[in-house]
Amino acid sequence: MKTTIPSDVLSAVITALRTKSPLVHNITNYVVMNNSANALLAVGASPVMAHWVSEMEEMTAIAGALVINIGTLDDKWIEGMLAAGKAAHRRGTPIVLDPVGAGATSQRTAAAMKIIEECHPDIIRGNASEIMALVDASVKSKGVDSSASSDDALESAKRLAEDTGAVIVISGETDYITNGSEVYTVEGGSPVMTSVTGMGCTATAIVGACAAVVADRMVAATAAMALMSLAGERAAAYSRGNGSMQINFLDELYKICHE
Repeated sequence: MKTTIPSDVLSAVITALRTKSPLVHNITNYVVMNNSANALLAVGASPVMAHWVSEMEEMTAIAGALVINIGTLDDKWIEGMLAAGKAAHRRGTPIVLDPVGAGATSQRTAAAMKIIEECHPDIIRGNASEIMALVDASVKSKGVDSSASSDDALESAKRLAEDTGAVIVISGETDYITNGSEVYTVEGGSPVMTSVTGMGCTATAIVGACAAVVADRMVAATAAMALMSLAGERAAAYSRGNGSMQINFLDELYKICHE
């Protein structure tokens, strides 16, 4: 694994996660709730998966970060996301958005854009097609999978950062993190990670945890992607397929953060 941020900075982020154990409020999809919760526990954070509209104000008040993931949408979920996002923005609580499947349907892209416009996320993490679709609605994705490389999306990410004020994270063979002017990178991980459902959503959850303990959004996002990459590399070395990879990834993430 290679990354822009030095190892001592990554180590400091890990220490902050363990000592502060931030509560990360996830409004995420049915597919990944268990994966994301376990990954947050592995890095030392405390997860809560809540999407009931009526409790958004109170739940947001006690959270160190809010993660909004639009993987499985309906009108009530969108209402809850908007309520939580507006409450978090008022409080200055960091907000991380994962625009899952943006570009797959016009409704999904529109929902992501509405959240951006009304909630003002601090960090947006997605694959190349998703990020490009938020800049150009004519871009189409392959469901929740990217049809473009992270290299292809870098200029779109810079523009999106400038338009929204958010730090943009593109996941791919090389992860790019940009605020519109600076660009940080993370290289590594394993191709097997793309065969494990929810790895991108897990990355977003960990970005939220890091944002809860690190004020610098570029550093927080890069540290999270570095943790994903390093755990993925180590797990792939002895995994026999995507099933064992999923379990081994969590174990490696735990070991990195607790040893």
